[in-house]
Amino acid sequence: MSDTYNPNDDEAPETLILPLDDWHRARGGRMVEFAGYWMPVQYDAEGGGIMAEHLWTREHAGLFDVSHMGQLLVRVEDADGAPMADQAAAQTALEGLLPADLAALRHGRVRYSLLLGEDGGILDDLMVTRRDDGFYLVVNGATKWDDIGHLRENLPDDITLTHLDEHALLALQGPQAVEALAALVPDVAALGFMQAGAFQWGEVALWISRSGYTGEDGFEISLLADDSAALADALCADPAVRPIGLGARDSLRLEAGLPLYGHDMDEGVDPVTAALDFAISRRRRDTGGFIGADAVLPLIAKGTPTRRVGLALEGRQAAREGAAVLDADGAPIGTVSSGGFGPSCNHAIAMAALPLAQAIPGTAVFIDVRGRKLPATVTTLPFVPHTYHRKGAAQ
Repeated sequence: MSDTYNPNDDEAPETLILPLDDWHRARGGRMVEFAGYWMPVQYDAEGGGIMAEHLWTREHAGLFDVSHMGQLLVRVEDADGAPMADQAAAQTALEGLLPADLAALRHGRVRYSLLLGEDGGILDDLMVTRRDDGFYLVVNGATKWDDIGHLRENLPDDITLTHLDEHALLALQGPQAVEALAALVPDVAALGFMQAGAFQWGEVALWISRSGYTGEDGFEISLLADDSAALADALCADPAVRPIGLGARDSLRLEAGLPLYGHDMDEGVDPVTAALDFAISRRRRDTGGFIGADAVLPLIAKGTPTRRVGLALEGRQAAREGAAVLDADGAPIGTVSSGGFGPSCNHAIAMAALPLAQAIPGTAVFIDVRGRKLPATVTTLPFVPHTYHRKGAAQ
């Protein structure tokens, strides 16, 4: 990740610009290259840096620009390009690719799911929502072009895949998020965790889900990019809301025990090892029929040699990705996949896939950080309890 930006440098890599690029820079956003875009890693205007932004989100509400994510619409269309009333064919087609029980997914309900390779490796993790006009998917920014290619290759010709590239995506997260957003869009307060719906903010159409990547209550808001700056301004006019960068987004998701694609999972890691087998629904475990089922279903039945767990370190020194995890005798048993200082925990934390015998909570291990053996304890995830608003949540 680069932390420099020189628009006059002819040798600089071509990096895409988010719809809110000027908005971020005007508010002191320090821009870095991430997932092919210039994105704010933190803001300088309020002071305090990443730790302050992290704690502000835990205590109030943080506004994140996640427009680099891929927003996709999968549906059956008529000859004029309008969505058909019956989306059964789209459901069937997507169930051939995702291990989610889409037949049981009601309108306006959101599910966490996975794209898997034939060998059971994770190509990406994503959110899928049933809407009146089809199935709405949000995929990772770094993998969205590969995801689009994979979907188009494997979806039948009569299923339309649309990349909503004219839309921005904002995430409002924290205990005061609902009050801040409801002041502009009152009806959002009725949403439960993992529920979504269409709303209006004046003349602006919004698609809002009550979900996020911090472990806090919050919302993700999809809207046309041209309207995103006005909404960001309106939200940040509330004294409880501040813009928050990538640095705090990473520490928040780590404390919440949420995996990051390309670090805690990738195409070489199966869902059981990654502790994501919950995303494979009960019916799909019985019926299979999705790409990767032949490889993954036996792993669910028999288990895997290792599994992702949390590691709580005793001090503030962080163990970063790639650090070796050692058993009590100093033998290597795993590698840190994500690590850093947890501002809400007030100590360093990490995640790693460890052998089942050492993956038991309370097990003492060490992490080798530049030759120093830092003591750590295996712990259950998350490090900080989730505070999702589960009233009326999807079943």
